[in-house]
Amino acid sequence: MYIKLKDRLFPKDSKIRHYLVLLKQTFQTLKNSGIKETIAKIKQYDRKGQENNTIAYKKWIEENEPTKEVLEEQRKTNFVIQPKISIVIPLYNTKKEYLKEIIQNMKAQTYSNWELCLADGSETKEPEIEELTKLDERIQYRYLNQNLGIAKNTNAAIELATGEYIGLLDHDDLLAEFAIYEVVKCINEHPEAKLIYSDEDKFSSSLEDRYSPHFKPDFAIDTLRSSNYICHFTVIKSTLMKEIGGFHEGYDGAQDYDLFLRIAEHTDKVVHIPKILYHWRVHPGSTAAAVTGDAKPYAYEAGKKVLEDHLKRMNLQGTVEHGKYLGTYKITYTVKDKDKVSILIPNKDHVEDLKLCIDTVLRLTTYPNYEIVVIENNSQKKATFDYYKKIEKQDKIKIIYYPGKEYNYSKIINYGVKQVDGTYILQLNNDTELLTPNWLEQFVGLAQRQDVGIVGAKLYYPDKTIQHAGIIIGINGTAGHILRNLPQNKKAYFFRESIIQNFSAVTGACLFSKKAIYEEVGYMNEKYEVALNDVDFCLKVCEKGYQVIWTPYIELNHFESKSRGYETTKEQIERYQNETKLFKTDWNNLLEKGDPFFNINFRTDIEDYRIKEEKVCKE
Repeated sequence: MYIKLKDRLFPKDSKIRHYLVLLKQTFQTLKNSGIKETIAKIKQYDRKGQENNTIAYKKWIEENEPTKEVLEEQRKTNFVIQPKISIVIPLYNTKKEYLKEIIQNMKAQTYSNWELCLADGSETKEPEIEELTKLDERIQYRYLNQNLGIAKNTNAAIELATGEYIGLLDHDDLLAEFAIYEVVKCINEHPEAKLIYSDEDKFSSSLEDRYSPHFKPDFAIDTLRSSNYICHFTVIKSTLMKEIGGFHEGYDGAQDYDLFLRIAEHTDKVVHIPKILYHWRVHPGSTAAAVTGDAKPYAYEAGKKVLEDHLKRMNLQGTVEHGKYLGTYKITYTVKDKDKVSILIPNKDHVEDLKLCIDTVLRLTTYPNYEIVVIENNSQKKATFDYYKKIEKQDKIKIIYYPGKEYNYSKIINYGVKQVDGTYILQLNNDTELLTPNWLEQFVGLAQRQDVGIVGAKLYYPDKTIQHAGIIIGINGTAGHILRNLPQNKKAYFFRESIIQNFSAVTGACLFSKKAIYEEVGYMNEKYEVALNDVDFCLKVCEKGYQVIWTPYIELNHFESKSRGYETTKEQIERYQNETKLFKTDWNNLLEKGDPFFNINFRTDIEDYRIKEEKVCKE
């Protein structure tokens, strides 16, 4: 089936055009991957969300990508630093049509100081391919006489490179016309950069119908350990590439993943360009065509081995499993020392909520060394104190009494932290219900790392929609819970609901940290009595250089009403406004710059990964 989309018949922002593109992609998937994979993709399809993002992406392209006039201005730009960028491609039985497109694509680049390095491991030497490589003097070509494998073939292409930076391009993909220009612009702004990567999208037959844009976060080590989100377009300092020994054998299908993790072991000079610079071609047999992983299943096993070897090099003990979706991974870190965990639960009456919370903790927890510390805060009901008398007879439970008469969450938590002797602190709301038995093992496994400051969990509303899957700074002007209200089993944007990842903040309703971290950052800021105290605390921890991690593998119900948070009294409204104003003052620079774990191309007026339609890219 062939669909040619005419703008005069179907405008780019029309829903008819969207459905025709969707139909075309469905037939392409059917052709590439078969009935099983096509059905799987249809089942995962979020019609409303995908429709909105597909239409929005067309508008995003129109608003954000350079016009012909801007491209001409780029060609005239004289950068202070003008490095040669060596684009390396391992060829293997490459279609001459693809190589011809790549060469045309390179010659159209608005930055001209590049070279194209081709190492050909094809079964036979094709005269037409060799002739194509003579079309430009900047093309370096070498026939290898044999297929050495993807790693050695790529290293052979790197050996041809004479540039200060190495760019990676697959033999069937294309770069944006302005890709190398943007990389060089980045190098001029960040000359210390050792690894530069960009956002990417996909196409099937024509760049006129690009789709599935992947707008990525800035560098995030735990996100990378869950999935190779960096992928394309990547440019690496040549000296670093030489230092780490280029590509290593034994990871075919995941050789890039291995490279990026080894780079991360050597440097933190990683810069992300939040622009679409790479177009990933979808065709039979390509990695981009895989839906369930059947196209290249070996790649996913190789990815698992990549992570296992990475953990060994980093002296991190743990096991690696495949995640919920192929191409994603779950690392379970081995607990070294079963240090004490003090679970702090502030409480004022609400005995039934507190009882459910404590009962599930006692019933499901498998970690041996923990205590439950209820911080009593001005309860009035006799039933509350009767319950306290009953539960404090148990060895693992004690009640402490906050001396203040006001409700100030930060003061209550600070008081509790100072009263306990646990190595680890878990802030836990009294209106939660634990669902995961080995939760403390997972918390401790992550938090015991020296680079980790805080770990958060996945929380659900009573209707099994997501209440908390990480906090994004800048949502609705201050901070918001990403993916709020997403159904429990619904797939989110690039499986963000299902992987361990880094965030700037997580909710205080279930927040795990070390007692030493509280002491190091000066505890929670008591000026934030009710709102934003958890976010402020997390940001202070980030400022100290620690990672904040969210895991979907620790799950709780949170019986917070969806309408909770709307302040009703004049006093409540005034307090909330004051705390919001304080937050905007304290974290003004971050709010202006944008959350590093959220892409600037996403809307901030809604709590999901919805693409902006207006101009957003920084010049």
